[in-house]
Amino acid sequence: MLSDIEIAQQAKPEHIEKIAGKLGLTAQDIECYGKYKAKVPLDILDKIPDNPDAKLILVTAMNPTPAGEGKTTVSVGLAQALCKLGKKAVLALREPSLGPVFGVKGGACGGGYSQVIPMEDINLHFTGDIHAITTANNLLAAMIDNHLYQGNELDIDPDRIFWKRCLDMNDRTLRNVTIASTGGKSGITREDHFTITAASEVMATFCMAKDLKDLRARLARLVVAQDRSGKNITAGDLGADGAMTAVLKDALNPNLVQSLEGVPAFVHGGPFANISHGCNTIIATKAAMKLGDITVTEAGFGADLGAEKFLNIKCREAGIRPNVCVIVSTVRSLKYNAGIDRSDLSKPDPDAVRRGFVNLAKHIENISSFGVPAVVAANRFLTDTDEELAVMEEECAKLGASFVPAEIFAKGGEGGTDLAEAVLAKMDTAPGKLNYTYELTDSVEDKIVSIARKIYGAGDVNILPEAREKLDRYVAGGYGDLPVCMAKTQYSLSDNAKALGRPEGFTLTVRDCHLSAGAGYIVCLTGTILTMPGLPAHPSALDIGVSEDGDITGLF
Repeated sequence: MLSDIEIAQQAKPEHIEKIAGKLGLTAQDIECYGKYKAKVPLDILDKIPDNPDAKLILVTAMNPTPAGEGKTTVSVGLAQALCKLGKKAVLALREPSLGPVFGVKGGACGGGYSQVIPMEDINLHFTGDIHAITTANNLLAAMIDNHLYQGNELDIDPDRIFWKRCLDMNDRTLRNVTIASTGGKSGITREDHFTITAASEVMATFCMAKDLKDLRARLARLVVAQDRSGKNITAGDLGADGAMTAVLKDALNPNLVQSLEGVPAFVHGGPFANISHGCNTIIATKAAMKLGDITVTEAGFGADLGAEKFLNIKCREAGIRPNVCVIVSTVRSLKYNAGIDRSDLSKPDPDAVRRGFVNLAKHIENISSFGVPAVVAANRFLTDTDEELAVMEEECAKLGASFVPAEIFAKGGEGGTDLAEAVLAKMDTAPGKLNYTYELTDSVEDKIVSIARKIYGAGDVNILPEAREKLDRYVAGGYGDLPVCMAKTQYSLSDNAKALGRPEGFTLTVRDCHLSAGAGYIVCLTGTILTMPGLPAHPSALDIGVSEDGDITGLF
């Protein structure tokens, strides 16, 4: 059986100018990065009118397990299947972070015969967007410390600097550091921290920006520190917003690539959904909706994380809503949620599928609570039995969700035509208004409680004193009407990664929070979630290399 990279390297992609042509764009409308990648300038997109008949499909999943669900694979395969049915479908996906690529999770290009390509480029440096975001973030950090060194005209309190440096790599040793340790000409000695670029506020801000002007305004709003009197200091106060925007100017143009079957794909922006909002850029989503009839997009991890944030945060900000939501699941993942050991997941066990369905059921209920019709896609494996799939179908029917097995990994678009037809059938329903989990006028605490109880199934919320003090400060500073972005483990509906299935009545603990004024929300950290991951005992980097012919090997 061929690996993902072997399948991708055997593909014969079309020139990116031909892919652009499928969207009505000419060679003069795009900026090519070689033969198979391009950027579409914002001024070109601005000239294209909105498509009033555009449809949007959101792909989400149940809580991820070591068995793997294949959410991106289903997204790509669904778009390919829609095109096989004669629809003008376009993908809008996130860019992979190098941290997971060299760590444990892998890339974000899909798998098997449902991938976006060139997968080696996309999974590594791509067009340099994430490096630009890293640079813009660290430029601001350097300007903060330079301001301290040059006399500190703004009277910044060195003990109340909130801004963190970032790096697009898993490196636990940088979570807490001492900078300028020798003082003097090296600068002001102080404690500092690193986050991974995908979890940085610049990444979140970049993805929420609507255009270049909006990006600069958002960057100027970034709250980086407080002065000794307690007044907020912003990137605009430091005069950093202009240079940061200059660094990000080209990166803000969305990237155009293709799937293995030549479906146009915008791959742009890459925030994590367990720490940030987990959605690709608003610009890419709206570009796809302008240029295609059906846009397939995804939000990170399960419906408790990426989908909740897509619907409560991104849809509000962008003025969009999905016509239908696809929830990706697998027989193996349901058995895992029933407590079956990983080594036994391939053994037939319909009863375990029924027991583990409680996790998927909660995600179906979550999507339905927003007023969005749901289709459950069973990403089928060779070991799945008809009896196990029948259990899934029966349980989905009880909740009013369509159920379709799909063989997208092995067969590409051809393996997803039944899924595409089920999605199209749901899409005929006239979309109503989204039922948000909370109103922006609710108190910040009420927003947190609403998410915890309605989306996670918690019985209570415990906001620790340090977090509560910060929330009170944000409200006093005029940020009380912002939405809330919960940072939580992806492996459970609760804040305990080991609580599988459908935990209920638990107490969700909010241990810390921070203001993401550029992105436009308040982040609440729960459990033991970290913004700088570490590498595992056997990182993927150990298996990646380059052949004598210059081909990248071991990349999944």
